[in-house]
Amino acid sequence: MSEQPTIEAKRSTLVLVAERAGVSIASVSRVLNGQPASAQLAERVRRAADELGYVPDASARTLKTGRTDQIALAVADLGNPVYVKMMHEVARVAAKKGYRLVLSSTGSDPKDQIELLGSLNRGFADGLLMSPLRVTEELVAALQGSRIPTVVIGSLPSEADVDSVRADSVAGVGLAVEHLASTGRRHIAFVNGPVDTVPGAARLEGYLRAVERLGLPTTADLQVAASDFTYKAGRKAAARLLGQCSPDAIVCANDLIAVAVLKELAARRIRVPHDVAVVGMDDSEAAELADPALTSVNLGSAKRARTAAKLLIRRLENPGVATKTVVIEPTLSIRESSAAREVAGE
Repeated sequence: MSEQPTIEAKRSTLVLVAERAGVSIASVSRVLNGQPASAQLAERVRRAADELGYVPDASARTLKTGRTDQIALAVADLGNPVYVKMMHEVARVAAKKGYRLVLSSTGSDPKDQIELLGSLNRGFADGLLMSPLRVTEELVAALQGSRIPTVVIGSLPSEADVDSVRADSVAGVGLAVEHLASTGRRHIAFVNGPVDTVPGAARLEGYLRAVERLGLPTTADLQVAASDFTYKAGRKAAARLLGQCSPDAIVCANDLIAVAVLKELAARRIRVPHDVAVVGMDDSEAAELADPALTSVNLGSAKRARTAAKLLIRRLENPGVATKTVVIEPTLSIRESSAAREVAGE
């Protein structure tokens, strides 16, 4: 018959850590829960815990303190380079304040985002950053009624009492159209994402405003909407556009769609920027890697993510502060894909 494991062989407890460090159990608990303690005490407790292989019981600590030390980030598609950039920025801000980052890919259906809010409200995170593509009355109500602090990276109705950080997509598309017009392009087409999404609606508005302001054609054949903000959907939309018109420039709703447009143009032996100039949006890594390098509107994804994370920390530390909306202004990163015809060699 095998011997029963000794107490030392079992999972170490606060008592053993306290004995090893030569301090009280209360002191050990204070240090391991992140409460104020002298540097010397903290070092002794942590060294003893490491030597014993002691891992605090996170679930018990959550029940006691009401905190998980976790922040959730929910986005539509974790594979999108923009969301990857946001994730890194949020993680940096969260780590500095002692929070872990938990990721969730919710797709574009508001029902899935409402379900996520419900699960997080049961104590799985202390706060949430959400970037929804579609915003419904039901989602706004769920955000406003959330038990945990929530910050939206994106646009919300003006009456929504929720912290948010958004880009000015209308102005961003305007920068792209104005730049293309300044290089002599007159038939500027637009490949959008789904128009029933927040970014799709805003970018269509920006395109229509800009071409009308500049007195350029606004015919229906110069506009198509992809089924999603992805490369695959963009390739299909690009083929549809080029089958119905012959533009001298194309503005795209994001860089993934713009890369798809470049591929479709190359497949048809249409030269960029000699025959058709192309501009994307997001100024992601894909824009620099494209061939030719892609001119793109920078909507400040990194700044939006940092700002949103700081707003969330602010609310976690001061729950009663007034809600805040921050707008990040766009800029334009000009590269080869939109060079003037004479610069391109004609």
